[in-house]
Amino acid sequence: MQKIKHYIAGAKNFKNELINYLEELSKDRELIDVYAITLLNVFDKIAESLDEDNIINKSTGIKETIVWNKLFDFQKDGVLGAIDKLEKYNGCIIADSVGLGKTFEALAVIKYYELRNSRVLVLCPKKLRDNWIVFKANDKRNLLVDDHFRYDILNHTDLSREKSLSGEIDLATLNWGNYDLVVLDESHNFRNIPTKKEKEETRYSKLMNQIIKSGVNTKVLMLSATPVNNKLSDLGNQLAIITKDNPTALQKYGIENIDNTLRTAQARFNDWLKLDVATRTTQDLLDNLNADYFNLLDTFTIARSREHIKKYYNNSAIGGFPKRLEPKNIYSAIDINNKFPNLAEINESITMLELPIYSPLLYVKPSKMLKYEEKYDTVNFKHVDRERSLINLMRVNILKSMESSINSFYLTVNKILKKTEDILSKLDKIHELEELDLESFESLDFDSPQLEEYVTGSKTKVLIQDMDLIKYRQALETDREILEELATQTVDIDAKRDKKLQELKLVVDQKITNPINASNKKIIIFTAFADTAMYIYENIHKDVLEKYGVHTALVTGSGRNKTTMSGVKPNDLNELLTNFSPISKSRDKLDPNETREIDILIATDCISEGQNLQDCDYLVNYDIHWNPVRIIQRFGRVDRIGSINEQIQLVNFWADMDLDEYINLESRVKGRMTMVDVTATGEDNVLSTSIKKEMQDLQYRKKQLKELQEKVVDLDEISGGISLTDITLNDYKMDLTGMKSKYTNLEVLPKGIFSVLDAQRLELKSGAIFCLKDLSGKNNLDNKYAMYPYFLVYVADDGSIVQEYKHTKKSLNIYSTYTKK
Repeated sequence: MQKIKHYIAGAKNFKNELINYLEELSKDRELIDVYAITLLNVFDKIAESLDEDNIINKSTGIKETIVWNKLFDFQKDGVLGAIDKLEKYNGCIIADSVGLGKTFEALAVIKYYELRNSRVLVLCPKKLRDNWIVFKANDKRNLLVDDHFRYDILNHTDLSREKSLSGEIDLATLNWGNYDLVVLDESHNFRNIPTKKEKEETRYSKLMNQIIKSGVNTKVLMLSATPVNNKLSDLGNQLAIITKDNPTALQKYGIENIDNTLRTAQARFNDWLKLDVATRTTQDLLDNLNADYFNLLDTFTIARSREHIKKYYNNSAIGGFPKRLEPKNIYSAIDINNKFPNLAEINESITMLELPIYSPLLYVKPSKMLKYEEKYDTVNFKHVDRERSLINLMRVNILKSMESSINSFYLTVNKILKKTEDILSKLDKIHELEELDLESFESLDFDSPQLEEYVTGSKTKVLIQDMDLIKYRQALETDREILEELATQTVDIDAKRDKKLQELKLVVDQKITNPINASNKKIIIFTAFADTAMYIYENIHKDVLEKYGVHTALVTGSGRNKTTMSGVKPNDLNELLTNFSPISKSRDKLDPNETREIDILIATDCISEGQNLQDCDYLVNYDIHWNPVRIIQRFGRVDRIGSINEQIQLVNFWADMDLDEYINLESRVKGRMTMVDVTATGEDNVLSTSIKKEMQDLQYRKKQLKELQEKVVDLDEISGGISLTDITLNDYKMDLTGMKSKYTNLEVLPKGIFSVLDAQRLELKSGAIFCLKDLSGKNNLDNKYAMYPYFLVYVADDGSIVQEYKHTKKSLNIYSTYTKK
């Protein structure tokens, strides 16, 4: 009793405070207040990581470096986020959209670690090596020369080499395990692990075993606009590099097993793929993905889109983006004289090709097959199945070569015809040879000149004496007849009769005489085929030089580069591109007296990634790459932040037929595989599943291609595509960052406040969105739900659930959208 009296004596009347508090709760607040306190609580676990002072060690001097001060604000935020993830989780994937400057962000991260005396390795595709070399060289073009970068550079292909030099690095003596940070440029090249014999070392296994797992602890920074392509599990092999192939590496961060998380996500993605292509949406996928997959992506990735940058940053400070004009679509016939068969007729012939020159194993006698299976089969794949897939791909390639150019089609057909005739000639002579007496098949050197007449096949070599020669010859002779007919139909269509080429010349003439930006004559012409690129160059460069004084260059990536600009070394890719895009490549620092420029660049996809060619404002797709992502990547060479051009133009050449009709042609070529006899292996289930997926992909690509005919889109905007910006919660974290810097009273806002919106006007279902917190700790959702212990639930007036707690992103999107209106 004495204690009670003691407490009563010390009690304070808080009636007025309670009334004031209740009055505060009863107010109809601005939505931004409710949004702010929701974000502050939902993201309470990461609130500190949004504070720059908690991320970087300022004593390193990173903010005094040239590279830091050349970054836009959004890039600085990306760098801070990357460093935060590298320190916490040992890795990060910067997956910003094409053209947002991932390389410069990586350079700032590299400099931060170099200032801490870390040893850094950059692994990049060989074609992008010069992009990295220039920033550590004593070179007039090096804008960052005073930052004294010292990172090592190796090509992806160097992982397959044991000795010789790569630049100044001796691969034979290199201490692979002594790097504190590895920067993996275009990391999507490591999405898939190549399947080889168990004892063979792949690039992936060497990266994992000799760099990541050996020596010092290695942090990994990955750069890719497309770390996820058409499978959610694409991320798995890349994350394994970061986690040292330890699926339980994130247990303390709420992800019990990374492999299980990815497996579940992929299963749900596969279920989504089964939905009707015409009606399925990305939102359907997001609604059904497991919460720990969102958590996994949020842990490792930084993914900002163009729309994100526009929404959250000062566009005038970054120079903005060029305006995208509506795409021009040209549907071109093949023959000016209209004597060439239509595409459907040619396609019928293509589908009848058996292409035995690419599939010798399919003709091996069953009694002889076992020794070839032991020689060529890998852990996961039978080689005969690979050959069936190769036949399918080759048929598609023949069709695509015709879509590219009649010249490429002619060369492709004749190349296959010659190989077919060569093998038939070899078969004609085989009876003159003595049968080989083999003691040991395993020790046989198939590449020996002495065996040349006894062997058929290119990469997969087979002894002719082991084949069913009647069946093999019949297939070869049937193909020869079809190929000869195709060659005869094509041979007379020269450049003058090539309607598509003539229409391209008109496009070039119009661009040069009527530029879309003042005095800008520049054009990039992309094609998937080196033969087509060469053909265009040979038929354009003289005309434009004589008529307009315009220089042209050809880049194929196969050592056949050319240019009409004297003094430029054709095989120096960097020199060619510098003279095509002198402003973005800082040519004035290298050669201030040079005034000439290359204005027309004809290229294959060897430069569709990683190149900044934003001096150009006009891009032509002379053929449409089957993967729409590649089309967007091509346009990303000119569609870049800070472009000097006010507007940019995309021109697409399409086959002269309705898109539906064209897709049907593709499906017939791909569907031809269903007629292949697979009884030899008994594994037709795998094949039929593959075919079904191909057919689904065709319909899904049709939707995307249709969209690309109507407008230029980003990777994250294309229908049915998978974008990390759809999945991560980065936008809402940025909202919280902005609120914390703008409003100083967020922490004093009372819990339990509300805001009322007009549901009918906003076309929302009447009800309430609650932000709730589990105080019991008994739900055991910490490892399954990224936002635990907070739950956002949208409940309708009738008590039904509009959006359950798993759909946090959808609920937050309502807050975000209507706060800004």
